[in-house]
This record gives sequence, structure tokens and C-alpha cells, in this order.
Amino acid sequence: MATIRPFAAIRPKKGMEEKIAALPYDVYSREEAKEVVLQNPDSFLAIDRAETQFDDSVDTYADEVYEKAASMLRDRIAAGDFIREDKPCYYIYELTMDGRVQTGIVACASIDDYVNEVIKKHENTRADKEVDRIRHVETCDAQTGPIFLAYRQVDALRNLVADYKANAEAVYDFVSDDRIRHRVFVISDEKDVETVRESFAKIDSIYIADGHHRCASAVKVGLKKREAHPNYTKDEEFNYFLSVLFPDEDLMIMDYNRVVHDLNGLGVKEFLEKIKEIFDVVSYSDEEIRPANKGEVGMYLDRKWVLLRLKEAYRSKDPVKTLDVSALQTYVLDNILGIKDPKTDQRIEFVGGIRGLGELKARVDEREKNGDGAAVAFAMYPTSIAELFAVADDHRLMPPKSTWFEPKLRSGLFIHDISR
Repeated sequence: MATIRPFAAIRPKKGMEEKIAALPYDVYSREEAKEVVLQNPDSFLAIDRAETQFDDSVDTYADEVYEKAASMLRDRIAAGDFIREDKPCYYIYELTMDGRVQTGIVACASIDDYVNEVIKKHENTRADKEVDRIRHVETCDAQTGPIFLAYRQVDALRNLVADYKANAEAVYDFVSDDRIRHRVFVISDEKDVETVRESFAKIDSIYIADGHHRCASAVKVGLKKREAHPNYTKDEEFNYFLSVLFPDEDLMIMDYNRVVHDLNGLGVKEFLEKIKEIFDVVSYSDEEIRPANKGEVGMYLDRKWVLLRLKEAYRSKDPVKTLDVSALQTYVLDNILGIKDPKTDQRIEFVGGIRGLGELKARVDEREKNGDGAAVAFAMYPTSIAELFAVADDHRLMPPKSTWFEPKLRSGLFIHDISR
């Protein structure tokens, strides 16, 4: 059963939350991060990406970068930009995007639950991508970016959250630059804290929705601290990692689309003939085609949109093979276009659904203008949260870039001190 416990968050002083809250560190290039911090020096991105405090001659992963992050965090806490909760609490974090609301509970999850697979993953992690966050967490002695977890809704939690949102006063309520509304409520009443704790204790599976590398990094730091403290009791903060847990009914996964730079030596007609062996061609259009059903793919090729529908012979009930992204990877990207490993092949790019289908068209059209772009683009039907759960429950992994979650959780609103 899941151990999801309250914690005494370090969080922005009232009035600073809007300035501090930042998108996740990994959505920016170094140049983009520098520009954000230049425009808003109070942004938590300055701490999450402390290379922004140095000129480009300093390596992103230099020791002084991590030391700068730790010193900036300490200095800003000392300056009063942040407050420390006086007792362990849970927090309600509501995000509203385009009228759609999703509400999570901010808490700390157990590293033992991750190791024992009570907390389940659907994506592999790469050690080289973990190293950066391991060093950041170790040097700061704090977790600054929450892991996005999901669970099957529980009536007691649904009712408690609804009551707080209807009757309690939000400690934060602001709209970020990307027009996402953020509201935060504190659950400090002992009876309510126990309700949350007991409700999660009855749940046998929690799922990583987003943040696999941050999660793996936090767990590895905790395990290293256990080695350094052999008499640990599991009550220490380093045995837990910062999370926001959302019920499945609140979540929406967006499409995660693909663009490929060439047709693997095939002509357009020859490529299309091979596609027709796997998919039925439903329609052609000059307008964008967004797949409306599972098994459908929108393809932009030769300045035309094509709606494809996977033939029955290629459909599967296997939790992984049934995914539309799996069918495309196996039958098109691999078998036809020769992309064996989409994680490393430079011929493929992934485009999050938040960018819209116009981005796919633009990348392919760019090729005709200057020869430097994509040859074909694929608009995917989104993976569902139920499919994500099914893959994780089967202890399997999805193809890379199978899910795109919006809105993104902000960093800096909740900090988990693991020095204690």
C-alpha cells in the first residue's frame, strides 16, 4: 500500500508566488533559460538552472553551477522570499487551463514504494540524464521540482478536495504568463491530514505520469543518504520525494507527434503504397487532419493531409502493442523508414501536442523551401491514462515520447528540505 505523507514545505512568501513559480527546468535550452531569468530574476529557474548566473564559458554541469544553486536557495530563504511551514501538511494544487481543471495533492512519496513498484513507471530512464538532477538535489539538500504522479480516484479524497476548494481560502491564486490559473490550499487540520494519509494507504498502485528522470534521481539521492546514515529509521525526509498526485479522472494526455526528416530513400508514391499495406486511407485534405479515434493517424506528406486508419490485422490487445505510438513505431518508423531506436536516431523529432498541428505542417513545408526540414509528419491520437495504467500494471514500458501532459507543474511553489 502507498505511503504518501505530509511535509513542512518551504514555499514562497505571500505576494512572491507569481514571480517565483517557474516551468520545469528541462523545457528550456540554456539560451531560453537565460532570457527567462533576465526578464524575471526572481524566477525559480535561476536556481533550477543556475548556469544562467554565469557566462557561456562556464559548463552547464560545472561544480560551481550546483554550488551557486545551493547558495542562491539559502540566500533567498534567509532574505524572506520563502517561508517554512511550521508543521507537516498536505497541499491542494489546482491548475486550470482553457477551462479544464485538474487538482492534485502535494505530498511526499516513499522511495521504498518506488523500489518495490508500488509506484509504477512506464518509461525507462537514462543514467546520464539523471546525473544533473542528482547533483542538484544533493548540493541543495532539497527537492525543488515535484514528480507528477497519478492514482485511481478515491471518494474520500475527492470529497475532501472539493470541500477545501469550495470553503477554504487559497494561500495562492494567480495566473501565469501562459494563462494557466494556479490555486493552492493548505491541509493542516489533523483530522483532514489523517484522512488523506489513510486514503492513500488503501491504494495499492501509484503511477508516474511525468518526471521519470527526476523521480529516479530523487530516489538515488535518498538511497545514497541511507548508505551515509546506516542507522536511518525511514522517518528522515530523505526517504521521501516531492510529488503532486492527481486522480485519473482529472487528467488529459495530449498527442505526442512525430516528424521524420527523410523517406529512407523512397519516393512519395512508393512510400504511400507501403503505408497502404498497413493503413486504410480514409480521406485526403488540404486542411489539418486530427485523428478522432484510436487507431487513426493524421499524416502530412507532399503538402497534403491524409487520414489513416490501422487495418484490423495490425491491431492488438497487448497493453503495449495496442498503443497507436507502438503501431506507428513498429510498422512505419521501423519497418518502412528504418528508425530502429527513436531515442537516438537523428532522423526523427518529437513535437508535443501543445504546439498544434500547424507546427507539423511548417516543419515539412520548410523542407521544400530550403531542403532542411521534415519529409513527413504524423499526428497521433493521444494515449489514454487507462492505457498508461495498463502498461505500468503489466510492468512494461511504452515507446519513447508516448505521452504529453499539460499543464506543466511549476517549480518553486513547494520545496522539500531533505537535510533533516
